[in-house]
Amino acid sequence: MFERFTRDARDTVTGAVAEARQGGDAKVTEEHLLRALMAQGVLDPLGVDRAAVTADLAAARRRGGMSRADEEALAGLGIDLGEIVSRIEEAHGAGALAPAAPRRRTLGSSVRSALGRPEPVKRHVPFAEGAKKALEQSLRIAVGRRDNRITARHLLLALITAPGTAAEVLADHGVTYAAAEAGLAA
Repeated sequence: MFERFTRDARDTVTGAVAEARQGGDAKVTEEHLLRALMAQGVLDPLGVDRAAVTADLAAARRRGGMSRADEEALAGLGIDLGEIVSRIEEAHGAGALAPAAPRRRTLGSSVRSALGRPEPVKRHVPFAEGAKKALEQSLRIAVGRRDNRITARHLLLALITAPGTAAEVLADHGVTYAAAEAGLAA
């Protein structure tokens, strides 16, 4: 499937992997794909405020990735997610619910030198199920539109259609499927 990606779509995927590595995350998520799209300026024609989107993604991460739908479901049971997050952070520190960084396995410096590897080996960062589904959905969108190649625009449209934090944050900033289609086509 990757061979059908245009340069901008490939840059988005590799940018998402870099975002995950930089954040010390165990997997590449839809949020990493969204951050990579923003870094490329894909959302700029839609008038999206990058700083505000980044802040909203950070707030969702602070809640352990729980979406607004999750928060509303818990509220229906009389559970205040904000209060739970506050209490956990009070006891365990800020960001306690954020995903844990993976353990890094690196070769010792003497072994690296013996193998001719002066720099540490970059670790493989797998894609989370939601990110995989977004990539698959981008292919479906491209095929449905009779496009031969998958572009960053198809990736954005796929993120909008997937339930979860990335879609919620985009919707909060006025990025709907119709708006993205119209704005990016112009």
